[in-house]
Amino acid sequence: MSVSSLGIVETQTATVFDPAHPLRMRSGATLENVEVAYETYGTLNEARNNAIYICHALTGDAHAAGHHEGEDRPGWWDNMIGPGKPIDTNRWFVVASNILGGCRGTTGPSSTNPATGEPYALDFPLLDMADFVSVHRGLARHLGIEQFAAVVGGSLGGMQVLQWALSHPADMGRALIFAASSRLTAQNIAFSAVGRQAIMRDSGFNDGQFLTRGTKPSKGLSVARMMAHITYLSEEAFQEKFGRSAQQGELSPNFGIDFAVESYLEHQGERFLSRFDPLSYLYLTRVMDYFDPFADEKALDALIADPVRFLVVSFDTDWRFSTEHSRRIVRHLEGAGLPTSFREIHSPWGHDSFLLEVEQYHETVRAFLDRAGEEIA
Repeated sequence: MSVSSLGIVETQTATVFDPAHPLRMRSGATLENVEVAYETYGTLNEARNNAIYICHALTGDAHAAGHHEGEDRPGWWDNMIGPGKPIDTNRWFVVASNILGGCRGTTGPSSTNPATGEPYALDFPLLDMADFVSVHRGLARHLGIEQFAAVVGGSLGGMQVLQWALSHPADMGRALIFAASSRLTAQNIAFSAVGRQAIMRDSGFNDGQFLTRGTKPSKGLSVARMMAHITYLSEEAFQEKFGRSAQQGELSPNFGIDFAVESYLEHQGERFLSRFDPLSYLYLTRVMDYFDPFADEKALDALIADPVRFLVVSFDTDWRFSTEHSRRIVRHLEGAGLPTSFREIHSPWGHDSFLLEVEQYHETVRAFLDRAGEEIA
């Protein structure tokens, strides 16, 4: 491991809501037990004011950086978080958690329903972006952190950051939102709808009861992942990676996997089966469809009373959440007189750019957080 690596890290679990203090959700439903999987990196200072919270995207988890024992693959944002990296763990105490409704250690639809002793499945309550924030805040209370120097996230993670800043601005000094949206377009919703239908129409879905019936909608989940993955890359990225290359040296017309790009998507779909749950995919994508915070005319009132400094970043080849999505967020924030920095970064890699080591992007994040560090010094 390099000197900039966090080395070996471990995922921990905390109970942040219990029967005495249940989670009351935006829908009116309650969850009596909520466990959260999380990791921390760096050291919380004596003033407890150097913490940064990481909100993950759709298929992320609590393992954002460093290595788990015996695994070669680092956390999903290891190029961003670590000693000397843009989110520098020599300075910052970083908290990364698995989202409510997820399938990597935090309570979700595959968790056991205490009322039945069986998995919740489709009896799990529908989620709202505000519910994610409630659980993040529950973890913050568990860790004894009253305010974060910054809250950071990309894609769905950026939406959580926006919701958190709008509803509880006193919880943070700065908000960093990458490749995100404040309202999905019809095309965005359409892609997610087809992914969900692929899962729900799979014969293994069994009306969501597959966990107790010994089946799994694997074909549907893999197709959903394959299709979504197309939207995460730009046409330029696909062309550079694969062009029209044959998987086996030369094309041999058939209905199987002949082009290299087909093999790549097949691999992505199969790999996804081992680490993600079909029910979580349904629930988490649906939250994004309904997210539209600025539809509330009073959405910005709390922020205006207690301003947060924003950094909003988009990538010029991202067609999943294009720069126009970010500009819409910026227009609302600047229209309310909130301090907002906006950067459109050139990157050939499309939506996934926020996960990659793009020099201008990383330098922008580093500079923004350096100013935050000077404020708390």
